[in-house]
Amino acid sequence: MGGKKGGVLELAVLGLLHESPMHGYELRKRLNTLLGMFRAFSYGTLYPCLKQLLAQGLITEDEDEQPPATLQSKRAKIVYKLTAEGKEHLQKLLTEAGPAAWEDEGFGVHFAFFGQTRADVRLRILEGRRSRLEERLEQVRTAFTRTRERVDSYTLELQNHGLESVEREVRWLNELIGREHAKAADERQRADETDVPDVNDKDAPRQGTSPS
Repeated sequence: MGGKKGGVLELAVLGLLHESPMHGYELRKRLNTLLGMFRAFSYGTLYPCLKQLLAQGLITEDEDEQPPATLQSKRAKIVYKLTAEGKEHLQKLLTEAGPAAWEDEGFGVHFAFFGQTRADVRLRILEGRRSRLEERLEQVRTAFTRTRERVDSYTLELQNHGLESVEREVRWLNELIGREHAKAADERQRADETDVPDVNDKDAPRQGTSPS
């Protein structure tokens, strides 16, 4: 599926269907909640995406069984489900931590599925996003300094709002990255404690002796 937007939508669809099978209407609502937070979502792009995922064998569609009383009033709804190939492809997408996962178009969707993402990949995406925003922050500050004497008060307020928004997200990312590092350190400590031989273990080699 070509293009950044197509890749973001593909990840979002596969990630949501991994949680549970869904009707097209339910999937549209969930996508609007997920993608609408980060960019405008066009429903006209969903069904071509589903068609392509079906053709690739990443999802299947089944008719939802309706109660007998509804058969005459409504046609059966199509339920989309993830295939084994789809689950494998989703895991591959969730390991991608390059620039496409840092930018505005993809970061929010990748972040939404961090619960299914490896810790090292999460950290690379967060650090990449922070690096990108720090670059943007420097650009915004430079532009702000150059133009503040030549713009009216409303434009100045708008620029200041943009600057504060980027600064706020950088602080948020710093907190997340700090928690990720702390969590990783805690897991390493627990692993080290697990590897320490139990002095009460009769089968553990004694100091000064070699195992028989």
